[in-house]
Amino acid sequence: QVQLLESGGGLVQPGGSLNLSCVASGNYFRIGMMRWYRQPPGKERELVASITDGGLADGADSVKGRFTISRVKYGDTIYHQMNTRKSENTADYYCNALDSPTPTRSTQYWGQGPQVTVSS
Repeated sequence: QVQLLESGGGLVQPGGSLNLSCVASGNYFRIGMMRWYRQPPGKERELVASITDGGLADGADSVKGRFTISRVKYGDTIYHQMNTRKSENTADYYCNALDSPTPTRSTQYWGQGPQVTVSS
């Protein structure tokens, strides 16, 4: 079983910086892909950013150019920093991780989802 402990979030001003971190712990074989998702109230969960265990990062088109996601190579902790826009408001940000003992087999885990409010 894998636990994902997220930290950061809370109140962020428009144009400010959102900083989140996520640590995987417990019994796992190999933490592979890790991702951040966000879910505004009443809307579907959407992918924000991802990073492989080798450090290859990618982000949704809506955040490209204003986000970073980082990770110690093959480590179990990811960091996410994003400059917020006025159009973004409250959302729960979820950490997601894959425990991948083999390249073709994996189990997905989710964090609790700290709430982020973008407001002045």
